[in-house]
Amino acid sequence: MTDAALGGGFLPSAEGSAPAKINWLPIFLGFGGMVIGQFMAILDIQIVAASLSQIQAGVGATADEMSWVQTIYLLAEVVIMPLTAYLCRMYSTRRFFIGAVILFIGSSILTGLSTNIEMMIALRAVQGIAGGAMIPPVFATAFTVFPPERRITANVVVGLIVTLAPTIGPTLGGHLTEWLSWRWLFFVNVPPGLLALFLVTRYAKFDTGNPALAKGIDWWGVGLMAVGLLSIQFVLEEGARDGWFQDDMILWLTVAGVIAMGAFVWRQLVYRQPIVSLAPFRDRNFSIGIVMTFVSGLSLYGGTLVLPLFLSQVQRLSAAEVGTTMLISGLTMFLCGPIAGRLIGRFDIRVAMVGGFAVAAFGTGMAHTVTADWGFWNFAAMQAVRASGVMVAMIACQQMTVSTIPNEMMKEASSLVNLTRNVGGAVGLALLSTLLTHQSAVHYADLASTVSIANSTSQEMISGLTAMMAQKGLIDPTGAGMKGFSLMLHQKALVLSFGDAFAALAVGLGGVAVLALFARPARGGPKPAGGGGH
Repeated sequence: MTDAALGGGFLPSAEGSAPAKINWLPIFLGFGGMVIGQFMAILDIQIVAASLSQIQAGVGATADEMSWVQTIYLLAEVVIMPLTAYLCRMYSTRRFFIGAVILFIGSSILTGLSTNIEMMIALRAVQGIAGGAMIPPVFATAFTVFPPERRITANVVVGLIVTLAPTIGPTLGGHLTEWLSWRWLFFVNVPPGLLALFLVTRYAKFDTGNPALAKGIDWWGVGLMAVGLLSIQFVLEEGARDGWFQDDMILWLTVAGVIAMGAFVWRQLVYRQPIVSLAPFRDRNFSIGIVMTFVSGLSLYGGTLVLPLFLSQVQRLSAAEVGTTMLISGLTMFLCGPIAGRLIGRFDIRVAMVGGFAVAAFGTGMAHTVTADWGFWNFAAMQAVRASGVMVAMIACQQMTVSTIPNEMMKEASSLVNLTRNVGGAVGLALLSTLLTHQSAVHYADLASTVSIANSTSQEMISGLTAMMAQKGLIDPTGAGMKGFSLMLHQKALVLSFGDAFAALAVGLGGVAVLALFARPARGGPKPAGGGGH
């Protein structure tokens, strides 16, 4: 079954006169199997977020070592993603995806059986490679297998996975750990993994491989890309914690990453058989879409980080309570997905992008005045507005980015889109972590400067705290009162810094809404083979 035949929705008859209608059921089943694999791969990025302390106790790790449980997964993902297009062309999408699913299931089981942190980190790296391999092929398949009238629906499905999985990851992880144990964060991948393996093996016969590509692989390009992406991703993950360029390792890894990526780009432009084609960047919509994908990834993963942090650090909610509050985002996206698909199909995609990003910016900006007294419904309203905008923007952005890309470039375009989204998420997490630390210190200094003998409100609070400490029989009630007041200032400064973080995310989303105006009018899907991409 060829891509061209599938794309048109019909196969030629034996006489060549009348086209025979395609049986879409096996195609949907094969694609559905790939979607299940993609969902598990993205889910596993965040599923451990709410259970790190339990995992730490289970494998006897330090806090610094535990950070690698998430970091190594992301590092492995970003290295394999750009290679997926080349490997799918070489082995075929079906065979490549089957191998990735088998590796993901096996590594998930072994990770759940880990007895020490070294074993877990090594297996999470393998799991990340398998997970990263399952994400881009789904996006490419959605745009090459389905005809234009079905692509929006397929795109809605992919958009739901990309946005829902990281949102519900901490929720599911927290409840699994509470009900069973932290090991089930990894064992839970087995049943859906087996289902995905069956469906892909049985039905996902979308293309054929080209074994000739195994000859002349650009190993220098592979090496340069690995060094560049690993270095940059590590810097983004660990830079905020290590003081950025004040740390020698972060500084030199940044230099190494920039040089390696520069050399990699040059290599891909001059080598006869590049492992990553940069041709899609000649298309203006694709180039603009990549920037928008970067910022949407930053917003998606950044928003998923900031709100749970606020709920746990400021309001001291449990993992289950945080998950319940965050569930509003997931429910909103799930309900908005089909509606968003219909709207995007009826209007110019640029209208949907501008509107989606603008609504997402407004919803995120609602939290710039967040206080420690906000309740469930305050966060629910903010999440509902933000999530509906993100859903529309993500689907429209994906549709526009590849709308003028020829079919033969779809695998390369998909790899680049997914890599950009992940790197955008890493940049977002790094920037927001730095912003929270910096703004918290700035706000504390501002608040502390207002405390003086002349400030009656401050003195009344200190006096009240001192009297409270004296009633408890402390030896130094005055010192304890001052310490309590200082903690109150720190808490207030932390709340203000979270408001700044939400405001920064809103500004970024607003900027992308303006950028969307510069895209060209987009059709419902990529160009047929042989079309230009300009």
